[in-house]
Amino acid sequence: MLRNILKSKIHRAHVTEANLYYEGSITIDAKLMKAADIMEGEKVEVFNLNNGDRLQTYAIKGDAGGGMVCLNGPASRGACVGDEVIIVSYVLVDEKEAKTIKPKIIKVDARNHSKD
Repeated sequence: MLRNILKSKIHRAHVTEANLYYEGSITIDAKLMKAADIMEGEKVEVFNLNNGDRLQTYAIKGDAGGGMVCLNGPASRGACVGDEVIIVSYVLVDEKEAKTIKPKIIKVDARNHSKD
């Protein structure tokens, strides 16, 4: 049996931009993506703490160190600049490995810089 297990989470990031006229995705600061072990093109879920929206999209690498979290295309309708979001990724593993997975939890400050 395979299980879909939480691999990583960027906790309480702030949306810095929303760009309706860009192909769908979420652009995330490259440093945050590396810390959370999220690859460019990887499927992620975004949970908006301000309005309760939950959406699925894929990650695009943004410039490193600037704190960018930008919802693009249709996803941009799910948040306003300043909203707090949780960005999560999962991994599909067999049941034995699922018991050993330790998710990477990246907590960020108000400027989306890692607190760790």
